[in-house]
Order: sequence, then structure tokens, then C-alpha cells
Amino acid sequence: MKKLLLFILIVIQYNFAKGQGIDFGIKAGVNFSKLSDASDFKNQTGFVGGLFAGIDFSNKSGIRIDALYSKQGAKLTEGDFDLNYLNIPVVYKHRLISKLHFQVGPQFGFVLDENINITQPGGIIDDLDTKNFDISGVVGLGLDVPLGFRLEARYIFGLSDIIDNANYGGKNRVFSLIIGYSLL
Repeated sequence: MKKLLLFILIVIQYNFAKGQGIDFGIKAGVNFSKLSDASDFKNQTGFVGGLFAGIDFSNKSGIRIDALYSKQGAKLTEGDFDLNYLNIPVVYKHRLISKLHFQVGPQFGFVLDENINITQPGGIIDDLDTKNFDISGVVGLGLDVPLGFRLEARYIFGLSDIIDNANYGGKNRVFSLIIGYSLL
């Protein structure tokens, strides 16, 4: 009897959340990242994934907040420049047509881990200190497909330098392709 009652409560809560335009789910994908203002750096491919939650204000617009692990950085011929972030994008979502929507907003990034090891002909560069916090802008398109799946393409452009050194510059530039699944 308790299991039946719990099942009924879950179904009622699910229908209530759907009626309120509340959305919650998981997402995962691939990042293609690079640093601006750094000509020796090449694109790096990395994983992005985590949770999303959102609420619709109307059938045309809403807001979504993600909590994403994101492997970013850049490739070098002589070394590594890997940064692992916890990114929190907060995007305004506006439907262009029934299943296609546009996203725009800020992203707040917190460095979880870094691996920087750059070797040049003159020796190893060891005076690179990365900032622990990164703020970026996000623009993207999303497509709601059947069975609760979502496809997204986002471009993230850093607004702040990630290297805390006057001799070196660089802002994150990331293109993400993501698939998500709505649990509600």
C-alpha cells in the first residue's frame, strides 16, 4: 500500500512540475576549446556533462541553469594546458519555433583542476598562474526532440583572462555539442 501511495505521489508531482513548466535533467557532450590571443595553441577536445534545471515563464521563454563539469584548455606541440571547470551557465531561453530555441546569458566558471606544463626551446614556462574564476558569455541553439531528448550547440566566449600574468593573455573560447535528457 505504501508503494502504491508513493507511486501516486510521484505521478502527481511529475504532472504538477510539467504543468508549471519546470524542467530538470542530465546532459553530456563534447567541447572544442582554445585560448584567444595565443597563436601557438591549437583546439583541444574534451568532455562536458552535468545537470540542468529550468523554468518556463511562458510557452515562448524561460530560464535555464546548468551545473557542468567541463574539460577545457588548448593543445600545444610541446606541453599541456588543461583546465577542468565547474561551469554554471545561466541562460535566457527563447523559442524561435515550436521545438527550436535560442539561448543567451552569462557563465560562471570555477577551476577544479589544472595541468599546465609547457616546454619551449628556452626551457619550461612555469610562471603561468591561472585564475580560479572565469566569467564568459554564452550563445546557442537548442532543439527539443521526441522522448525528452535535447540537442544543443553553444559557443562560450571568455570575458576575462584566465592567466594571471601580464606577459601572457588568453580567454576561453569553447564550442560545445551536447545531448540532454529531461527527467521531468
